[in-house]
Amino acid sequence: MHGATAELFETNSDPPSARQLFCKGAVLLRGFALSREREVLRAVGGVIRAAPLRRMITPGGLRMSVAMSNCGNLGWISDRLGYRYSPDDPQSGKPWPAMPKVFAQLARDAAASAGFADFAPDACLINRYEPGAKLSLHQDRDERDFSQPIVSVSLGLPATFLFGGLVRNDRQLRVPLFHGDVVVWGGPARMRYHGVLPLKDGTHPLLGACRINLTFRKAA
Repeated sequence: MHGATAELFETNSDPPSARQLFCKGAVLLRGFALSREREVLRAVGGVIRAAPLRRMITPGGLRMSVAMSNCGNLGWISDRLGYRYSPDDPQSGKPWPAMPKVFAQLARDAAASAGFADFAPDACLINRYEPGAKLSLHQDRDERDFSQPIVSVSLGLPATFLFGGLVRNDRQLRVPLFHGDVVVWGGPARMRYHGVLPLKDGTHPLLGACRINLTFRKAA
């Protein structure tokens, strides 16, 4: 069934389990980051002080609704020249901030829990969503090594994650994500389309009216 969506975990009144497989190679780890939330949020603050969040321009000249920054050896950027990774922040001309140890350890631990051992991310994209911001369906295909998984950490306001197939108009799952949840996808799921529905209004006790997403990748 093309162009349709399927609700996942939203109609079940029972509490969700900590680890949920929603297709081969894609795992939801409920609350996985909660034990490290304070340390992770302090590290987020340090990164964005060094490399402030900004709304990048797409190759087509549109401004993204999500504000972004990066840390690690490489950072993902977008401008009229295209999508790519760069070792330097184009805004400052300096290297992106080093990836905090708590980030790298969280990403490795989550990947291992999802069945992907020895994940060594060299890039972390930080996205800040405010109410109304969204992420259109896309594939993560700017990396050189597709054998490595993607690790995505949700903090702050809840969001609805769309997880589709290998073709853009394939059937999509709607996965509700909450503060501390981590999604890992790789192997046969690595090239699946995914996105985020427009963020709904709300206030989170730690982050206020926004959602922070950390996406870890092995880019080089």
